[in-house]
Amino acid sequence: MRELSHSLDISVLLSTPDTFDQAISSGHDFDLVLLDLAGLSSETINKVDAYVAGNSGIPRLFSVDEEQLPSLRMPVQGRSDLILATASEAEFEVRLALLLWPGEETVPSDFVTIDNMTINLATYQVTIDGEPVDLTLMEYSLLSFLATHPSRAYSREALLHRVWGFEYCGGTRTVDVHIRRVRSKVGPQVASHIVTVRGVGYLFKL
Repeated sequence: MRELSHSLDISVLLSTPDTFDQAISSGHDFDLVLLDLAGLSSETINKVDAYVAGNSGIPRLFSVDEEQLPSLRMPVQGRSDLILATASEAEFEVRLALLLWPGEETVPSDFVTIDNMTINLATYQVTIDGEPVDLTLMEYSLLSFLATHPSRAYSREALLHRVWGFEYCGGTRTVDVHIRRVRSKVGPQVASHIVTVRGVGYLFKL
């Protein structure tokens, strides 16, 4: 997971059955649950099922031993997948990416083009109609995160964690200020994609 957290650019919170309750009450928003089924009690599995059901059915990836396959019952609700505990790191990365970013956004590319805006993920540059946009690093990071994770609402707290990092101690108003600055800099056409979801946060609508 440490290696994949770098290659996929994701944050990972490791948990054991004893610390699961603490993990889900930590204030972090999670996009995926990875479950190692080896020796896991039905009580813990039920806890995970309840957490997933209460959080919009976030996807699950089950790691299983081969001898568990005949008795394995996959969840009917929500998106889920399984992987053998002996699988390669490359397969692990692909299965994680397919659950985290289903659809076309899983295709690696240094360029994201939306309407008249192009984001160069390799050089941290944004252009509108071919002209560079003067964004601060945090403004760029916020815009690029939303644009590469479209059609999903993120709370202000989740954006603080994903863009500013888990250690950021500022208030959620920081997100509103940066959203306002980004909208003003990219112009009305692109700004219309950044939608405020009342009572939740923000969503990048394609």
